[in-house]
Amino acid sequence: MIVPHLPASRRGMTGSTHKKSRARSLFSSVCLAATLGLALALAAGFAGALHPAFDSFAHLRVHVAGLLVVAGLIVFALGAPRIGAGAAIVAGLAVASTLSNPFWHSPAAAEAGSGWPDAPRYRLLQLNLRFDHPEPNRVLSLIARTHPDIVTLNEVSPHWRVAIERIAVAYPHRLVCAARAGVGGVAILSRRPFAETAEKSCALGGRFAHAGIDLGGTTITVAAVHFGWPWPSKQVVEAARLAPAIAALDGPTILAGDFNATPWSAFFTRFVTDGGFEAPPRVGVTWLHHALPPSLRPALGLPIDHVMTRGGIRLIQTRTGEDAGSDHVPVLADFVLDTPAGAEPIVAIAHAASR
Repeated sequence: MIVPHLPASRRGMTGSTHKKSRARSLFSSVCLAATLGLALALAAGFAGALHPAFDSFAHLRVHVAGLLVVAGLIVFALGAPRIGAGAAIVAGLAVASTLSNPFWHSPAAAEAGSGWPDAPRYRLLQLNLRFDHPEPNRVLSLIARTHPDIVTLNEVSPHWRVAIERIAVAYPHRLVCAARAGVGGVAILSRRPFAETAEKSCALGGRFAHAGIDLGGTTITVAAVHFGWPWPSKQVVEAARLAPAIAALDGPTILAGDFNATPWSAFFTRFVTDGGFEAPPRVGVTWLHHALPPSLRPALGLPIDHVMTRGGIRLIQTRTGEDAGSDHVPVLADFVLDTPAGAEPIVAIAHAASR
């Protein structure tokens, strides 16, 4: 059989077309595999209660859903409209179910304290300092402007232990925990005196602290925590070690810190429930890696810093504060103490000038 002889230009075009077809086919396969992988990662996050490995996907659920939408659009354009549309629908349902979760939206802050408008209001500021923050004066200035009664801090490295001495006059009552880890421990600073009869101590290698603080004759427990990263790190193990100390905290309690956990994760839900805390109100995104521009924080960051209460402390307003140069933003929580039934309202302590 005689094979037709093709001109060189025809042979080149045929080879080029074949290569393009193979490249397109390979690209389509990669996109389909990525879509399937993202869908599986999204599903795994909803099985976080089964194993911490699955829960690690839950923290990034919104990000994974966004990537799944992008992958779905590409697959749609490549000629698989059902798969592409299905991916987008799955991603949308995942985000909708996440953002409607009661551990993400809490009505507690909106209604708390409305029955006692004249009750004293107190303010707590929670902030992960970032252990190597190059401009500590930005944080110290923020504390001066917001004038909190109590400050809870994370990543209090040796560098920061020196820096916070500059506000020792304003916050003379303090518990600073030295951590074994290089990023530093936690600290509790207070304008109000520590209760003489209440215990104060550090635990979890310096990443947990609690102290009793006297607020006008009522002792409350203030605790600060900084959990490690999720699985495969030791976050769940740390929470188990800390559970007896959390359970032993007596009376009205407010706990603040960097949990390294989103409010919709199984870890966080279990911690709040087992600890007997009220579901903390939504404050929005609080963390973004410091190498990225802060302007990207709302879109790419994670809500991992929380303030929660139990046993007679009610949050009036919880919100994020202005950026102070850390990779976390501060969380400001105004709160009141529950008044026993039948008791007269306490005369308010005026902070109008500083609020």
